[in-house]
Amino acid sequence: MSNEHQQQYRSGLTRRESLKLMLALTTTALLPGLAGCEDSRKAAAGPAAAKATGEHWPELKLEPITAKGYGKDPNLIMPPESPWPLTMTASQLTLLAVVADILVPREGAVPSASEVHVPAVVDEWVSAPYETQQQDRVTILSALAWIDDESTQRYGQSFTSLAKAEQLSIMDDIAYDNAQTKPQFKRIAGAFNRLRSLVLAAFFCTPEGMKDIGYLGNTAIAGDYPGPSAEAYSHLNSVLSQLGLTDYAYPVS
Repeated sequence: MSNEHQQQYRSGLTRRESLKLMLALTTTALLPGLAGCEDSRKAAAGPAAAKATGEHWPELKLEPITAKGYGKDPNLIMPPESPWPLTMTASQLTLLAVVADILVPREGAVPSASEVHVPAVVDEWVSAPYETQQQDRVTILSALAWIDDESTQRYGQSFTSLAKAEQLSIMDDIAYDNAQTKPQFKRIAGAFNRLRSLVLAAFFCTPEGMKDIGYLGNTAIAGDYPGPSAEAYSHLNSVLSQLGLTDYAYPVS
């Protein structure tokens, strides 16, 4: 959803589809669990930090999420249609779609993030009533509010109304937290890192994203299963040796 079309984002997924992608998101190596805690603490820093650096930071008043989760024995094959209500507003989703498409634009036959409904998956994620997701909710919604506030301060318009060059000028300032990052952008850079991680992880959980990186899992093998390769056995045995478990090594013919 690029700057060329600023119409309101609408998800093309059913709740069951977005829930399945969210569940896949919980297991992906692209989304380190500890990063959410770290970035949420940065996002929760008080007014004193803002005054010291000259930054602005949105003070959000979010309604607490009281819905229950799946419980101890969830059905992950056929999850319920609506285990909890979605919480992102239409304007938040539209802004997220524009930001997500800057991070993952369409390239040739590979669709953009919004085209594979990444904002809907993020909405599912931040609406879930679990600790990690609720930490991310504060971080992601604060980051989106900051982006719109910064856009208004710089250009007098919402982020979705800006020209692409103006949008990128803001993104460039907050893209990474490194030695070149100005003090007033340090906290938002941390929050934006979490937003970027969610967007990328959600994209690569979709069939289109998996195809783009050449993932061949979940594909049936014709004929008898040939078993692990010699290289795989060798790697496993090396790991077992490092762990002092050579008694459990596999013989390699």
